[in-house]
Amino acid sequence: MARIGRIQRKTNETDVSVYLDLDGAGRAEIQTGVGFYDHMLHHVAHHGLFDLTVRAVGDLQVDEHHTVEDVAIALGQALNEALGDRAGIVRMADAWVTMDEALAHVVVDLSGRPYAIFRGALDGPKIGNLSATLIPHVFESIATHGRLNLHARVLYGRDDHHKAEALFKALGRALDAATRIDPRRSGIPSTKGVL
Repeated sequence: MARIGRIQRKTNETDVSVYLDLDGAGRAEIQTGVGFYDHMLHHVAHHGLFDLTVRAVGDLQVDEHHTVEDVAIALGQALNEALGDRAGIVRMADAWVTMDEALAHVVVDLSGRPYAIFRGALDGPKIGNLSATLIPHVFESIATHGRLNLHARVLYGRDDHHKAEALFKALGRALDAATRIDPRRSGIPSTKGVL
């Protein structure tokens, strides 16, 4: 059965559509109007081997906040929809990713219980055209709306671009590992019997 999430989110500030195929090949078509964000989401798809299409039109004349936030909400919702009842998945995984001098670690548990911890200083106010303060917010929004436990940290690094890139690559790899079907598991990966 296909593990696909399709989300349309329309507000007075944004119009967002997200298509996510968990069993894809890493194909990405992303247009949010925020170039650096597009670049980071492309890394999630490529390194997670997800097929991901994102189309967003937002009030960028105000700033990028609403667009970035609503795309993260829709991406989390698409992940939750694609996972269904989560039967048979590996559920928990982590990934370490280096990008030149930067090192990031992301741990996920697709437990159905949303929680996010983000540790890692970004030194500048912006990376490209993306406010650095929005990066933790993206991770929190994905965790909340994807119903997962997500811990992300940058252990060290000098360049904010490298730190962010390591984080998003690690997110893709951790989600890829956690969403995989475990051939030994026939049901829900929880002693509770439900996620």
